[in-house]
Amino acid sequence: MAIKDLSLAARRTMDGFMAGINKSLVKGVGLEFSQYRSYQPGDDLRWLDWKRVARTDRYFIRESELETSISVRLLVDASKSMDHRDGSFSKLDYARHLAAALAWLAHSQGDAVGLYTFRDGQAYAAPARRDPQHLARVFHQLEHLTAGGVVGDAVSYRHIFLGEQKRELLVFITDFYERSGEIGRMLELLAALRHEIIVFHVIGGNEFSLDYGGYSQVEDLETGQRVVVPSGTALQGAYGERLAAWLSGVRMGCLDLQIDYQLMRMDEPMDAALRKYLKGRMGAGGV
Repeated sequence: MAIKDLSLAARRTMDGFMAGINKSLVKGVGLEFSQYRSYQPGDDLRWLDWKRVARTDRYFIRESELETSISVRLLVDASKSMDHRDGSFSKLDYARHLAAALAWLAHSQGDAVGLYTFRDGQAYAAPARRDPQHLARVFHQLEHLTAGGVVGDAVSYRHIFLGEQKRELLVFITDFYERSGEIGRMLELLAALRHEIIVFHVIGGNEFSLDYGGYSQVEDLETGQRVVVPSGTALQGAYGERLAAWLSGVRMGCLDLQIDYQLMRMDEPMDAALRKYLKGRMGAGGV
């Protein structure tokens, strides 16, 4: 997180990383040869390798890999609550590095990348494109992104998601702080449009440990309301139970909408968390 150049940070986070957040290798008729397989009744005879038939007197079908490219929209919550700090960096710092790493991975796979940020009750959109100059603009916007206001209601900016009817992957990076269910409604809207959605839920390690450097009160960054930090084993235990119940509710709400959910703790290495998520995603048959 000490790396200031986001393009360099993205490369380092993804250096040697598995390619596969949205890559789908489909066996069929393509440009890049993959393998031979024995002819099966019903196979298209146009894809028989006649030279191999002449040499071996056996029938083989040439299979190729069709690599599907899609549009990846990175949705970043830049509301004021993302200014929450854990150590030397904020949730927004974490989110911008995570978004940059995912943008780099998607671009390296030939996918179009778009950036959508939510702050002050509005959405700021940079539609998805594939060219390197656009990726540089995405990094630039992430570097200069500041937190402010609230996420806002999805109804006011639903038009930016109603475009071409094509397959898209939406990656939403948020702390899930909402005052009246606005984030939940946005996810319901996106799920209704039948896009594939991944939610990365960013939460500070100090939100688990209640270690706020000795301060006895914390302030809600969006409302200004102050809350006393629980002290004592019993109070902290009750807080931990309520936090666990809330996180479970958030996760189950996403799963009910068929949305992939991954908790991202700021006190754990980002690349390890991504690797764990992608390994599980590929193991579950995701593409």
